[in-house]
Amino acid sequence: MKRSHGKQGETKKVKEIPALEKALLCAQVAAAHKAEEPTIYQVNEIITYADYFVICAGRSTRHVQGIAGYIEEALVQRRVKPMGVEGLTEGHWVLLDCNDVIVHIFYQPMRAFYDLEGLWFEARQIEFPEAGGPD
Repeated sequence: MKRSHGKQGETKKVKEIPALEKALLCAQVAAAHKAEEPTIYQVNEIITYADYFVICAGRSTRHVQGIAGYIEEALVQRRVKPMGVEGLTEGHWVLLDCNDVIVHIFYQPMRAFYDLEGLWFEARQIEFPEAGGPD
């Protein structure tokens, strides 16, 4: 539980959303905004710094930046602020560090070049229902 301060220093508990729910949200928002092949990998049995990776791609650097913005906006609406955002200016590979969920948004040629799916082939892939429209 995180704590946030209300009026005059009073503390109230803010419930964090579970890692899987966070990963599903990120993948669904990416899919709703036309990201290519959004995929969720459960990596907590392979690494210690995250539970899930969400990997997707955009058709242009602007598309990548837009997807990242929509995901960040959806997270903030649920009171989750990414710990770090890298690569947003260039838009070739944006990384959103959401503590237990790491979101990788690639410009499609970069996704093929870095082949994270090949690197994490041992990780279990999580199926998710795609959202019907933009969030």
